[in-house]
Amino acid sequence: MNRYNYKGLRIEIPSAAQVKEEGIAISEMNAKLLKKIEELTLHLIKQEKEMNILKNEVQLLKNKKH
Repeated sequence: MNRYNYKGLRIEIPSAAQVKEEGIAISEMNAKLLKKIEELTLHLIKQEKEMNILKNEVQLLKNKKH
């Protein structure tokens, strides 16, 4: 059973129900979790950069207003 996130990307981590029913290969799961951590870290870095740009734009607009 494939699951998808809000962006339509396939979720490679099995659900808790799936793990309970089918079991799990620890080394395979560790590799998947590491990959997911890397993806989330990169996403977080991108979001932080975008947030800093927006903060700067807001500050510029505030400065123009005064």
